[in-house]
Amino acid sequence: MPYSPDAAQAEYLARVHRVMDYIEGHLDQELVLEELAKVARFSPYHFHRVFTGVVGESLYQFILRLRLEKAASQLVQQPGKSITAIALDCGFGSSATFARAFRAAFGRSASAWRKNGKSNSKQGKEPTAQDRYVALVAGEQQGAPDLSWRQRMSQDPRNDRPSKKADEVRIETIEPMLVAYVRHVGPYAGNAALFGALFGKLCGWAGPRGLLGPQAKMLTIYHDNPEVTEESKLRISVCVTVPPGTQGSGEVGVMELPGGKYVAARFEVSSDEFGAAWSWLMGTWFPSSGYQPDDRPCFEVCLNDPQSHPEKKHIVELWESVRPL
Repeated sequence: MPYSPDAAQAEYLARVHRVMDYIEGHLDQELVLEELAKVARFSPYHFHRVFTGVVGESLYQFILRLRLEKAASQLVQQPGKSITAIALDCGFGSSATFARAFRAAFGRSASAWRKNGKSNSKQGKEPTAQDRYVALVAGEQQGAPDLSWRQRMSQDPRNDRPSKKADEVRIETIEPMLVAYVRHVGPYAGNAALFGALFGKLCGWAGPRGLLGPQAKMLTIYHDNPEVTEESKLRISVCVTVPPGTQGSGEVGVMELPGGKYVAARFEVSSDEFGAAWSWLMGTWFPSSGYQPDDRPCFEVCLNDPQSHPEKKHIVELWESVRPL
């Protein structure tokens, strides 16, 4: 069915807005990823990345920021309300957790924030940044909401975030692929030496078995969302496609990568631009594409040896499974 890019983008924004509104109305409750994904009608695996791509901050950061902003406002507006009561009403599990988060965000304790806000307003001093901040939040809570964030998002879903536009984007339907892999569990972002060692180990196994011919593809599968899963538990698999019947051995396993419809976005990136490339795909391309991410794993296909590139850049394709919006 033909689709309008504007209509598709509007649908993405509507889903994200719906979740943002839901969060704002339930800050005093436990907010579970699976439930928020249902509100947005995205799969839990992809919802967090879509939210981050569109909004420009992670789901956790957004929730924490709104809770802290609400608490900052209440500290000044409701001087008779205890800090512990404010913390619990804003969704923090304990006053100690709230105290740490508040100091980290504002550089002072909640009691100092409350005291400074009161004293500045009484003494008629020039409003501080804190005063203006509290006034803004108070105005939003008193029925004069500032909806400029919605206008900015609708005008530019990237919200001025750093991104890396693809050189080419295409939709492909592929058959399941059998791959041999070496898996890593733990942090990996920006660690070029780690990826080099993993691919070196894989090639050291595949080469003597005649599995590195011109038809072989080298790719990396990301099993977990790094914005949801603890860094120490993140799983990646560096892979090479292999013919049917191939058996793994030792550290090398064999698995089937699901087939189906995918978007493939080609980039030429330096080692520190992979995140920006994924951000562009999730936050810019998807909202106007007429597609949404499916539940199958995403992966990167390596198309060159970066050491042979004049600028040591990686030529890669980012593959994300898709289904109609």
